[in-house]
Amino acid sequence: MKYLVLIPDGMADEKIEALGNRTPMEAANKPTIDALAKKSLVGTVCNIPDGMVPESDTANMAILSFDPAVYSKGRSPLEAVSMGIEMKPDETAYRCNVVTLSDEGEYDDKIILDHSADEITTAEADELIRALQEKLGNELRRFYTGVSYRHCLIWKNGNDRYPFMRPHDILGKRIGEYLPKAENGGEEFYRLMKDSFDILNHHPVNEARRARGLKPANSAWLWSPGKKPQLPNFREKWGLNGAVISAVDLIKGIGLCAGMRSIDVEGATGNVHTNYDGKAQAAIQAFRDGHDYVYIHVEAPDECGHRAELENKVLSVELIDQKILKPVYEYLLECGDDFRIMILPDHPTPIRLRTHTSLPVPFLIYDSTKEQDGVESFSEESAAEKLFRVENGYTLMDHLIR
Repeated sequence: MKYLVLIPDGMADEKIEALGNRTPMEAANKPTIDALAKKSLVGTVCNIPDGMVPESDTANMAILSFDPAVYSKGRSPLEAVSMGIEMKPDETAYRCNVVTLSDEGEYDDKIILDHSADEITTAEADELIRALQEKLGNELRRFYTGVSYRHCLIWKNGNDRYPFMRPHDILGKRIGEYLPKAENGGEEFYRLMKDSFDILNHHPVNEARRARGLKPANSAWLWSPGKKPQLPNFREKWGLNGAVISAVDLIKGIGLCAGMRSIDVEGATGNVHTNYDGKAQAAIQAFRDGHDYVYIHVEAPDECGHRAELENKVLSVELIDQKILKPVYEYLLECGDDFRIMILPDHPTPIRLRTHTSLPVPFLIYDSTKEQDGVESFSEESAAEKLFRVENGYTLMDHLIR
């Protein structure tokens, strides 16, 4: 038996007037997904445990069968693993976004305009991260370049419990009330973020971006701290040789911590312009190489939700259907083995809110050996109408495997 799990990150949404009171899932032309949905087990699942922040690390851990309430230690340590950083027990990892702040006023008065700095390229960001390391790095803290706007800070004896604000939750707002506070033990974090603006705002990379009409990546923003992670071995738990395919370090790190193979795809960006074809071919090759479980994560719908890009969010769902699911499904039909396909977003990222929510998400599980009575079109509403709900996302794998 072969297993394909496809995660269109943040695909679930709300009904939107501009789409004729439909969600992006309902508006998208997704013939392969809908064809499978007609003959699949369809329902909803809660991937975010009560009281936990609806982040992608929490949700994807749950989908991979690891209880986030037990194993989630923050997303940054997982990203550090993917980046090849060897963390020591006394070190804390922090996500270090390079974000766009407005120019006016003092640092506290600035407005956060973009959590991704117009999805800055990794090459440009690398120059900025190296500038931060030169000016702010020392024997206790080190900056590491990740992908696009997503980077990592390792801090010896750093506070791994500080309640940072997620930058994508405060877009368009004055940052002062959301910055680390001295009374909470955040004085060093505040000073580092403030100093980063002075270093980055007029850096040549940002001046060149302004000249091209792009937003500057003019400040670091720290969040999601955590210690070195440990996850159970996926193969030992399920008896499956698993692989993950993703453009983002977080998902790669979860896979690596679980003993799975992480497959890099050239041109995979984490946004709507990613290499969909490359991800499909990487999945097919992984099956041919002997992997019986392949987990494809596509960040594009989530990024479109954060950026309030309605047309691109619909487009990303259509491209996932056409360029990833269709060719992999056709391969599975022809390979001669029985197979199952599970499709679900990890969490909703509504266009209206521009951030994640904890609401249940729709899922489908197709079994090539046993067709079921599914739904005409896969959507948030049609899945909810089936009245089959999995309360704990980390148990969803039981329905897929067993």
